[in-house]
Amino acid sequence: MGVLRDHPELALFLCLAAGYLVGKLRVGPITLGGICGTLIVSLLLGAWAKITISDDVKTIFFALFIFSLGYMAGPQFFANLNKKSLRFFTLCFIELVCVVGIAYGLAKAFDLDVGTASGILAGAATESAVVGTATEAIGKLDGLTQAQITQYQGHVATAYTVCYLFGLVTIVIYTSQIMPMLLRINLRDASRELWERMRGASGGLESDEREALPGMVGRTFLVTHADGSTVSSLERSNGSRVTVEAVKRGSRVLTPPPPDFELTLSDLVLMVGRRANIIEAGRLIGPETPAVPGLDTPLATSQVALTDRAVEGRTIDSLQKEHPEFASGGVYVTDVVRNDQTLPASPDTVVHRGDVLTLVGARSGLGKLVSRIGAVVKNDATDFVYLGLGIACGSLLGQLVVTFGDVPMSLGTGGGCLISGLLFGWFRSRRQTFGAFPPQAAATLKDMGLAVFIACTGLVSGPQAWPLLKEYGVLLPFAGVAMVLVPATLSLIVGVKLLNIEKPLLIGAIAGQQCSTPAITSVTQVAQSSVPMLGYTITYTLSNFLLPLTGPFLVGVLGA
Repeated sequence: MGVLRDHPELALFLCLAAGYLVGKLRVGPITLGGICGTLIVSLLLGAWAKITISDDVKTIFFALFIFSLGYMAGPQFFANLNKKSLRFFTLCFIELVCVVGIAYGLAKAFDLDVGTASGILAGAATESAVVGTATEAIGKLDGLTQAQITQYQGHVATAYTVCYLFGLVTIVIYTSQIMPMLLRINLRDASRELWERMRGASGGLESDEREALPGMVGRTFLVTHADGSTVSSLERSNGSRVTVEAVKRGSRVLTPPPPDFELTLSDLVLMVGRRANIIEAGRLIGPETPAVPGLDTPLATSQVALTDRAVEGRTIDSLQKEHPEFASGGVYVTDVVRNDQTLPASPDTVVHRGDVLTLVGARSGLGKLVSRIGAVVKNDATDFVYLGLGIACGSLLGQLVVTFGDVPMSLGTGGGCLISGLLFGWFRSRRQTFGAFPPQAAATLKDMGLAVFIACTGLVSGPQAWPLLKEYGVLLPFAGVAMVLVPATLSLIVGVKLLNIEKPLLIGAIAGQQCSTPAITSVTQVAQSSVPMLGYTITYTLSNFLLPLTGPFLVGVLGA
């Protein structure tokens, strides 16, 4: 025990390892998750060893977590600020009003201190970020001694842990099992029917899967029907939607062949394009042959962010027609990514500034085209200039204090970095030539920042845990269940009766307004479909931004 006190870093990383191990334990469809597991382990270890860790460690790692969270959510958050998503805003508004109202009501009815009320809010809403924003806000309250601040911050962690456990179980069972019965639907059948009605919907691939029939292909043909045709006429006959990349005549290989090169019997032709167009072009050339050694030519792949204002609102087909470099350079669009959502690269797909196109073709053709429509995406290494500037701006924003009546309100470092992350992530998505923060790096920094913050909070709060549990042992589980059921049930009624949201999407959206990944995982397992995810992503993004701001708000109101 003395070793742990003298070396708090040892205790910290021990909590991470043991906590994530506990978080992997599964009971049916429910797992605690690494964050809750870390908090449980750190509370127990803190109560036993009474370890002291500097508050600066918590502040720094929480800033890293909350900025990364905002950065990743920024593009989707601003993309969802439209009329189509307005009805999902209503569900998030119901969630906010209910959880803040219930937490405030319980605090007044049972004379709860500000830390316990904030912990109930964070745990029942299953939103770990509220622990950080509320804890930080408590540290800035006027009129509290350091001992009171430490005690109340400890109550946040303890109340969060208990309410989180009961809230998690409630939202998982309610959304995946009870809601389909209340709506009188078979979630699997309803999801399949909705999927079939959605225009352009496609199943998507798992991480270990590849397309059996890729859209972009290269094929070799033996010239029989195309005897006497030139390369350019052969390409034009198919609407310039295929490219002759190489021709082999005897032992001679032309890569690429000149446009006026005339084909003759027994030439071997390598053509590249979309599968349907290649099949059609093959009928004009002759029989397909196996791959020919020496005839194959490598194709380069480039991810290009659309930065030219002229491309806004254009279809891929019109974009290709306006830029003849597509046809002359043999360049094809194979994927379109918008805010981490993959769209079909069909001719009718409308693109916008900030979209990322995957272009495939000869390297020379790619080089000529990229500069005309956008810029190559730079996402191979983190831009620490952009990252550091974003967190610094967020920290400064969090220091601003606005007084409403007698209530001083401040976002704190957490709220400031969250807003900064949203803005910096959105701005980066508009022109992806700077500010790189690779998704895997952002996810790692987000997860580690939160885990270290939670471990620090638990270690410091351990001594306050048992007295609070003895005082409010029954209230905390009740609050955890009630603060899930009330907003979820209201959202279900409003979503069906007033908003007319499709039922599979509504169930997913309710899981999202609660920011519950275990809930949507269970829902998609029952549905055997990813359709509920379409509703989940919208409300999850909105709630991820809005719920952390409720921590300082509740602390400010109760602390006044």
